[in-house]
Amino acid sequence: MQIDGRQIGRDQRPYIIAEMSGNHNQSLDRAFALVDAAAAAGADALKLQTYTPDTMTLDLAEGEFFISDPDSIWKGQSAHQLYERAYTPWDWHAPIMARAKGHGIACFSSPFDESAVDFLESLDVPAYKIASFECIDLPLIRRVAQTGKPVIISTGMATVSEIDEAVSAARENGAADIVLLKCTSTYPASPADTNVRTVAHMRDLFGCETGLSDHTMGVGAAIAAVALGASVIEKHFTLDRAGGGVDSTFSLEPAELSSLVTETERAWQALGKIHYGPATEKEARSRRRRRSLYIAKDLQAGDTLTPENLRRIRPGHGLPPKYFDVVLGRRVNRSVKRGTPLSWDLLQ
Repeated sequence: MQIDGRQIGRDQRPYIIAEMSGNHNQSLDRAFALVDAAAAAGADALKLQTYTPDTMTLDLAEGEFFISDPDSIWKGQSAHQLYERAYTPWDWHAPIMARAKGHGIACFSSPFDESAVDFLESLDVPAYKIASFECIDLPLIRRVAQTGKPVIISTGMATVSEIDEAVSAARENGAADIVLLKCTSTYPASPADTNVRTVAHMRDLFGCETGLSDHTMGVGAAIAAVALGASVIEKHFTLDRAGGGVDSTFSLEPAELSSLVTETERAWQALGKIHYGPATEKEARSRRRRRSLYIAKDLQAGDTLTPENLRRIRPGHGLPPKYFDVVLGRRVNRSVKRGTPLSWDLLQ
């Protein structure tokens, strides 16, 4: 599969998505700066979120509409207030996407209802992302799938049966290219709760590309996911965590995003293939630095090899060390100087 011309799969370097979310802090200039920084760091795509507060929830500040969880980074405000802070104005989408295109990186979004899909279609986005909390919104998934574009689905909190329903809804409505992202829907997430082994299992179970939507700090979980076959990595991104923003506390800064791009590619390159023995001609030449058998004292013809005059040392030009016990007690057939590599033709 591909997004905007970039091939995606385990035979390609990992596809890195920088999630802007609400870290623009309601400043279009800051949004532009995030695009610039993501491109400079080497991200393949920038992702937005397309909704309004009213398409997300009701304007109520009581009961379940008020965030009172003491562990939440968003506690003390209503859900509607949070979305007012976090949403990306729809008239910003086109200029942000144009900015990304100017840098040669893709830009797409997570729609949160059908009106957002219709709007994003008017902008001809190259792909869609379904957020974890919308993984169970099958009508939304069906609408996205009907565009025929690649669909990336985060699976945070979803059971196997719920993921199966989402994948089936997407496939039955025309989605040929699907990526499932393992996700832990806590903010930030603990590495111990990330369970990246699921990446490979999910790929086998559902027969599609898989990856990680990562809310942990740092890049370690993403590297581990790549080692287990992840072809897509998504991380929230900010210019600086100290500058604030609704998702800033668990977002990567530019230098960290650059490290993510570099280290996940190194992890992918390191996977290679099943191979034993020298991997390259350069490594083959290193054989000469192995230990081997060397004459350690000047010898005359007829002298006997002993542990005192025969050593297992570097470099590797003599017989292999495995022959040490075999040749002890044998006699040399000529005069041999100290520092001569032992070979069979020196023996009687």
